[in-house]
Amino acid sequence: MTAKWVAMMAGLLALCLGGVHPLFALSLEEAKSKGLVGEKPNGYLGVVHHSGEVQTLTNDVNQKRRQAYEDIAHRHGTHMTAVETLAGEKAIQNTKSGHYVEGPGGWMKK
Repeated sequence: MTAKWVAMMAGLLALCLGGVHPLFALSLEEAKSKGLVGEKPNGYLGVVHHSGEVQTLTNDVNQKRRQAYEDIAHRHGTHMTAVETLAGEKAIQNTKSGHYVEGPGGWMKK
């Protein structure tokens, strides 16, 4: 992996993890802090505790991530799954203590 690729993924990760959509009463950070959502190994956000608001937020975040991953895969001529997997690894590594991540046995606090 090149330094340019890693830098782009780091920027993408910051965008995906730090974004807050102003239309939602619940921010991504709030949802993570409350244990409602967590990071999955496939690079997407998952719902830990279901509610309509949480599902809407999760769908919005995942749609934006998917588009960003597709753009990166296209620009670098790589498979989408490679981008998703790398993003998932980075998201889980950067997850704060006490927030949820999905592991082989299901959801767990980091």
